[in-house]
Parts: sequence; C-alpha cells; structure tokens
Amino acid sequence: MAEKTPPRKASDAAEAKALRLKAALKANLARRKAQARARGAGQANGQGDQAGKREG
Repeated sequence: MAEKTPPRKASDAAEAKALRLKAALKANLARRKAQARARGAGQANGQGDQAGKREG
C-alpha cells in the first residue's frame, strides 16, 4: 500500500506570499525609479530641491 503524502497547503501559502511580496517589491521599485527620474528632470529644469517649498 502506498503512503499518502500530506497536503502542501503551508508551502503553497508560503509560495503565494512570496509571489505577492515579489510583485509588491517590483511595483515599489518602479515607483521609486519614476520618482527619482521626476526629481532629476526637475533639477535639470532649474527647479531643484526648492520646488514646492515656500520662502520665508
């Protein structure tokens, strides 16, 4: 008689979590790169770090 293997719910859940985290990390990295590019474009136009700040 062959032994039955236990269900792999724990490893399936861990794998699903890892995939969700991987997707979230990729989206976060893309967002941060876009922000960095926007800041770089602002500095190239002469706005620099003072963009959106009040004086005084």
